[in-house]
Amino acid sequence: MSKEHTYKLLDTIHYPEDLRRLDPDRLPEVCRELRQDIIDEVSCNPGHFAASLGVVELTVALHYVYNTPYDRLVWDVGHQAYGHKILTGRKDLFDTNRKYKGIRPFPSPEESEYDSFACGHASNSISAALGMAVSARLKGENDRHIVAVIGDGSMSGGLAFEGLNNASTTPNDLLIILNDNEMSIDRSVGGMRQYLLTLNTSDKYNRLRFKLSNLFKSLGLLNEQTRKGIIRFNNSLKSVLSKQQNVFEGMNIRYFGPVDGHNVTELVRTLRTLKDMKGPKLLHIHTVKGRGFAPAEEEATIWHAPGRFDPKTGKRLVENENGRPPLFQTVFGETLVELARQNDRIVGVTPAMPTGCSMNLLMEAMPDRAFDVGIAEGHAVTFSGGMAKEGMVPFCNIYSSFMQRAYDNIIHDVALLRLNVVLCLDRAGLVGEDGPTHHGVFDLACLRPVPHLTIASPYDEHELRRLMYTAQLPGQGPFVIRYPRGHGYLVDWRCPLEPVEVGKGRCLKEGKDLAVLTLGPIGHAAAEAIAEVERTMPGTSIAHYDLRFAKPLDTALLDEVAARFNRVVTVEDGILRGGVGSAVLEYMSDRSHTPRIRRIGIPDEFIEHGAVGILHHVCGMDREGICDTLLAELHD
Repeated sequence: MSKEHTYKLLDTIHYPEDLRRLDPDRLPEVCRELRQDIIDEVSCNPGHFAASLGVVELTVALHYVYNTPYDRLVWDVGHQAYGHKILTGRKDLFDTNRKYKGIRPFPSPEESEYDSFACGHASNSISAALGMAVSARLKGENDRHIVAVIGDGSMSGGLAFEGLNNASTTPNDLLIILNDNEMSIDRSVGGMRQYLLTLNTSDKYNRLRFKLSNLFKSLGLLNEQTRKGIIRFNNSLKSVLSKQQNVFEGMNIRYFGPVDGHNVTELVRTLRTLKDMKGPKLLHIHTVKGRGFAPAEEEATIWHAPGRFDPKTGKRLVENENGRPPLFQTVFGETLVELARQNDRIVGVTPAMPTGCSMNLLMEAMPDRAFDVGIAEGHAVTFSGGMAKEGMVPFCNIYSSFMQRAYDNIIHDVALLRLNVVLCLDRAGLVGEDGPTHHGVFDLACLRPVPHLTIASPYDEHELRRLMYTAQLPGQGPFVIRYPRGHGYLVDWRCPLEPVEVGKGRCLKEGKDLAVLTLGPIGHAAAEAIAEVERTMPGTSIAHYDLRFAKPLDTALLDEVAARFNRVVTVEDGILRGGVGSAVLEYMSDRSHTPRIRRIGIPDEFIEHGAVGILHHVCGMDREGICDTLLAELHD
């Protein structure tokens, strides 16, 4: 990419040690240049945008004060880490961000020593950083500092509170930075958001307290036991005087703030003050998501990951959707509203992704019947289970990769009681540029062994609507519907809402030489491959079956296939080990059926980031790859 801007300071900074050579009064200019560089880069190479703009000053201050990478910075989620990447040796590679074989979409220790832990899913930073802090203490690395950076949206996740609880009782010197911008992707929700809006602590009070503690230590009047007692007394006294309970100090975690997260000079001063302070500490900073780019400040949800845009005007360069099939998520959202109007027991639940999964459509139409529970996937499932227990029909929409965080809740709180919760797993299969933390490839293998579950995947938008209708009918029990990110296949996607028979697949095309069994929209690539092979080999005919259900399998269909074909190919957009191809193999073996079965899907490895088409090709799941497999089977 040819850059429009040149940067007097930023172009001299290749690693944080270069940054640390600057005088503090140069840091505001570094921040201005870093923010502009992010705007330039992301405008033409889309990615997560507004979050990184919001933490520019914090990023510069952290790398200025701390001796990274020896000192550890643990970013939560990683949406906000573009500035971090640019300052840590990846500035010249940043135009490859999220591209196949380019730099990764989120921080990863496999990419850089400055990336101290894996990012991608929310709320893990405190736990990981605490583990590092305890490790440093046990190894005698008393000069190593550990900092966790977590957003207010991620703070709603249960794992964050588990980490806080442990940090309050385990000896450590961890610093937690709470980046409070009142946003996750959509606006933050829940009691923690409201609490953070009003929380306040006097800066003068904290400076005085710090000076007094150092004085008492120098006089030999302060040991660890008396320190904890004094902290508890001070916290109680402060709560009485301020008429406000500080949940962090109630857990014996020193609280500082809130401070202006866009004043880099003040941040540097504060971090230097806190750097060698003993015990767990939390610095609360206020930031604006999208800071420095007016359109992103005004509409942070849209600008979370806006696609390409004009960096001068702020105009988003949105593709013309006229004449294109809708997104699967749009069909889900529209159909859910339609079903909710017919069935007053239907409610919607999402963990902080209303616009991402189109639950916002139900929220707008029936606000009292749609619930954004924040970044809390396990709670979303159990909350849905509680409503289902009392006769409601929750449609709980969770991205497939995030469903992994609610696995026990699905088993213990839904499946065990056969509750009619409809789990709609958006972004199932390979999702593209967000990479291995977001690929939804494990859900079939994870959920298939769980009793009482029905697991389905629609071939197209009509099938999605029919499966959603079926799932809310009385007596269905827990029902899983998985569908991919992106556009569907039908421009005329509305169809009558009618049921399908649970566990019943269908024959899409007759044939005599080989049978292809597919599950979900990946069947369209298989259909194209079948047509290509039949053109290549005149006289050849290949049967194509849409399984529809991974559980229960259509055993009558499989018996028919086993009786008619000695060669079978299965295709799925999921991990091969334990997926629907494995289910077919198990059934055939149990029934002593003996066709040779070749499975196409995700191999036993984490698939990197890149465009979905490229990744499907790498895994042999696109038209060309499936075609090659079919030809090999026919020639063998």
